[in-house]
Amino acid sequence: MNPADLPRTVAHAVRCAVEDGELGGIPPERVVVERTRPGGVGEYASPVAFQIAKGARMRPADVAAVLARRLGGVPGIERVEVTGPGFVNFVLPALSAPRIIASVTAPRPGPIAPVGGTPGLRERAVREAVVRIQRTQGRRDDTPAAPPAAAPLAGRDGDVLARYGAGAVLWAVLAVPARETPEFSDRLLVQGEDSEFFRVRYAHARSRALLRNARDLGFGPAAGEVDDAPALLRVLADHPLVLEAAAHHRAPERLARHLVELADALLDFQYRVLPQGDEKPSAAHRARLALAEAAGTVLAGGLALLGIDAPERL
Repeated sequence: MNPADLPRTVAHAVRCAVEDGELGGIPPERVVVERTRPGGVGEYASPVAFQIAKGARMRPADVAAVLARRLGGVPGIERVEVTGPGFVNFVLPALSAPRIIASVTAPRPGPIAPVGGTPGLRERAVREAVVRIQRTQGRRDDTPAAPPAAAPLAGRDGDVLARYGAGAVLWAVLAVPARETPEFSDRLLVQGEDSEFFRVRYAHARSRALLRNARDLGFGPAAGEVDDAPALLRVLADHPLVLEAAAHHRAPERLARHLVELADALLDFQYRVLPQGDEKPSAAHRARLALAEAAGTVLAGGLALLGIDAPERL
């Protein structure tokens, strides 16, 4: 099972528990599953028990115990545990590169209708990013419910745009929670590893360069197992969950932080993609190239959701 399958699996378990009379209330339309925080139990966790405890007239821990019993026997889940006051935690089998590649497609944000009013640059950027991210989860209206209040930029919007450019400004205002004041400095303009904005776009450009270089060597990507990219596989596997959580919390900064993590994992992995020296292209090289291509596609799609372009060359 891919991590992206967990929300649907948990939602199905809730519905079945309600239908069978183990739980009362109304099942939630959506279930959020997120990667466990450092020091937590398992790899992924869901607070779903807290969502339904009141309607079920049960303690969250008791609701979680019901769900853990049901989910413990689901194929593709190694272990389910209840922790704290009612969190449901999961351990999954080893990640499969072909399945992860198949599960992460680039979202197509499309044009966005005006959100109404004349908000400042930052408020507009946050609202429009939230709309795009919510669309990936099937929401089609153009005004997110209760959009997050955004702290305004210091100084005039036009001055900031003129100094740093639209892409860098969008990154600065969307990479931190809306309630926090974004930091503007010349680091945004740095073409090096000190700039997260540069690293994310550069990682995308590197993925495209790898494809061009492989083509020159006479081979292309082909999905297969990759055993030397655990960090990249994990971050890619988390991508659908990050989008779900960013939409649920109306928090584009969650997507921005994820793109940084993905970019860093890809930049570390890039040196193992192409043949070295006298090596001939092999199935392993093709599988690594497919993984790098998928990572680049996700980076481009994620930047598009934030309203930022992803050049093929930097």
